[in-house]
Amino acid sequence: MNGKPQVTQEMIDLYDEYTHLTLDRRGFMEKLTALAGSAAAAAAIVPLIAPSRAAAALVPAEDPRLRIEHVAFPAPSGEVIAYLARPAEAAGRLPAVLVIHENRGLNPHIEDVTRRMALEGFLALGVDFMSPLGGTPADEQVAAQRFRELDREAALGIGLAAVAFLKSHPLGNGKVGAVGFCWGGGMVNQLAVNSTALDAGVAYYGAQPDATAVPKITARMMLHYGGLDERINAGIPAYRAALEAAGIDHQIFVYEGANHAFHNDTSGARYSKEASDLAWSRTVGLFRETLG
Repeated sequence: MNGKPQVTQEMIDLYDEYTHLTLDRRGFMEKLTALAGSAAAAAAIVPLIAPSRAAAALVPAEDPRLRIEHVAFPAPSGEVIAYLARPAEAAGRLPAVLVIHENRGLNPHIEDVTRRMALEGFLALGVDFMSPLGGTPADEQVAAQRFRELDREAALGIGLAAVAFLKSHPLGNGKVGAVGFCWGGGMVNQLAVNSTALDAGVAYYGAQPDATAVPKITARMMLHYGGLDERINAGIPAYRAALEAAGIDHQIFVYEGANHAFHNDTSGARYSKEASDLAWSRTVGLFRETLG
């Protein structure tokens, strides 16, 4: 094998099947080997598709512009741990944003995203939804496997408790938004149909809620999708129709040529800086306009 291995769209789709559906690690590697031509090529391709914990943070954890602390709050499933970041020189109370992770838990990348949101002028809370399972494991593969044990009702209870925590936080202004990615995008949609306390929700390539529940949404919604993400995008038409029928304030953006997880800059083959930057600017704009 000479030079950098070639990552194809079929390989990216295969990885998506492995991380979100029923394909196990062994089945994934067998299929990837067949696509790559050899086990060595497949082994070289995996790090190009999968997120990397070694990737540099865009906002360092020691950034002097921020104040960061680890906090805990109660939920029906027990105590929840979270990562709270805010601007160091903020004057007055801040609008609050809940940051919801992918199906790998509260890892360094999501902590970085939480810091990015804080730098935009928000009280940002990255919640570890794996708290009932003992917290997010450091090993990505272990985290992915354990995440499958997370109870859906427990997860929703954590999300609702997080919104309530931010709503009454002494540093907050009483307005709360939520942004989530992949699994977290789906959780934003679930919070929207289950909480009138949520003022704005932004879901990145997240599973859509049941259309019959959409009329319960009171938050402003913004939905980001990658144009190549056929699995998630199959649910867009029904969601769009339900939002329009219910008169919900919403925006839907599809980024052509972008994959699922296009915002995750630790995943080289799937990350799209162009789509990510545009979606982020739109997200921050919505939160500033809605949350004050």
